Amino acid sequence: MSKELDGKSVLLTGGATLFGAAVARSLNEAGANVAIVDIDAEAGIRVAQEIGGSTRFYLIDITSDYALEKLVGEVSDAFGGINAVVNLACSYADSGAESTREEWTTALNVNVVSMARLGFYARPHLAAAGGGAVVNLTSISANVAQTGRWTYPVSKAAIVQLTRNMALDYAADSIRVNSVSPGWTWSAIMNTLSNGNREKTDSVASPFHLTKRVADPREVAEVIVFLCSDRASIVTGADWAADGGYSAMGPEQAVPAIPLLME
Repeated sequence: MSKELDGKSVLLTGGATLFGAAVARSLNEAGANVAIVDIDAEAGIRVAQEIGGSTRFYLIDITSDYALEKLVGEVSDAFGGINAVVNLACSYADSGAESTREEWTTALNVNVVSMARLGFYARPHLAAAGGGAVVNLTSISANVAQTGRWTYPVSKAAIVQLTRNMALDYAADSIRVNSVSPGWTWSAIMNTLSNGNREKTDSVASPFHLTKRVADPREVAEVIVFLCSDRASIVTGADWAADGGYSAMGPEQAVPAIPLLME
């Protein structure tokens, strides 16, 4: 049976997280060689071993240009090229209105600048492979105000615009660039805040989603796989809402919802 990413190689940042691991598995099941990139060596090695096959783990700090340039060269050499880049690595730290300059700088550096710089180093390799795809993970937080959160939603909003700019300039090399905006998705932070209680998490998320639940990470991963594949050959410069209808419902309530997970 033919797989939509057969023979293609994908560089995935943030692949050692609960959500990232689901994306890595979906990419692998679609036939791709997957380079998992993360700063968590223990989790990254474990995920790569669990997936097996041609999956490889790279311990990299994505805020280092030297590390990024070295990374894309090593991945290209290992897999014979790079066909897609998926940017999932993210800082969730957010002190809201009290965020310091250092916290702002860190959030923007990790969430936005590192995506742009990885794109810069990967672009020649994608072009050499005949073009390809870049998928940037943003969030429904990019489009709504959320009490007590500043650095995270602002950085995610910036990623939506970065995606448009990348798509426009990379089109000359037949490289498509899109973003994916998940709603509440079962992830490490949801697992931690709710003490592993997914049923409770679904209950808290219910008022904000037409699907009345959080997304499973594999559901969002399937959207990412599609955007990496030739089936999305006409799609570029777009932000895809994989949010269970969150963005269709309108603004979030004024009462913070996240703390309910910890009660």
